[in-house]
Amino acid sequence: MTGPGVERPVALVTGGARRVGRAICLALARAGCAVQFTFRESEVEARGLHAELVGAEPVSEVSRVLAFEDRAMRLDLGDLAGVEALGERLARAWPRLDVLVHNASMYGPTPIERIGAEEMMAHFRVNAAGPLLLTSHLTPLLARSLLPGGGAVVCLCDIHAMGRPRRNHAAYGMSKAALGEMVRTLAVDLAPQVRVNGVAPGVVAFPESGPESQPEMQARYLSRVPLARSGEPQDAAEAVRWLALEARYTTGTIVRVDGGRWLG
Repeated sequence: MTGPGVERPVALVTGGARRVGRAICLALARAGCAVQFTFRESEVEARGLHAELVGAEPVSEVSRVLAFEDRAMRLDLGDLAGVEALGERLARAWPRLDVLVHNASMYGPTPIERIGAEEMMAHFRVNAAGPLLLTSHLTPLLARSLLPGGGAVVCLCDIHAMGRPRRNHAAYGMSKAALGEMVRTLAVDLAPQVRVNGVAPGVVAFPESGPESQPEMQARYLSRVPLARSGEPQDAAEAVRWLALEARYTTGTIVRVDGGRWLG
């Protein structure tokens, strides 16, 4: 196996280098998993996460010598041929996979008066088609999981694609809604060997640019959150960890982590 040792649960997290993905990687590592992750452009952050994972994982000869190139894989989910190539390579190289987390996503406004076909399909490739293709190739590995509840797939969904649509985000919302339907469909298709669930955050990390990075807009959003504050990446990460490792009788479920935003 090229990658983490097989004596511990093996986890793969897409888009793991930054923000929520980073928190998920660290939460799984602290729970005893051998974690690998993908990144697209954030190599500096990916190298920093690699160092943190070495420190967070249980001390073992394997985890200490795992090189950055073996742990972190560059992947653009919008390149579906590249997604399939990675899936095929891992399916040949790894004896099993216990946890697959679909965290990487594309987010941006698409006002209806200027939406174009390429931007619309880019959202769909990254947020729905790429995760489905990767899961397809890795399903045989997940079916060989040694976890008591079987292999686990966890998708990062969005409450705003579950009946709380945001203005001017049609392409994003539609693509994330497709990801939510993937959770429900694969929960049936992959049972009983593999459980498939989702985590739907509200705001656990505001965008770093654009209108939603402005304090005024953030304050307006939080005024509709009963807990009156934003969450943190760790809040979503702990929900992912629970679904992946502890929720043995849960499949086809999307857990909202939104401070109550769904209620209003």
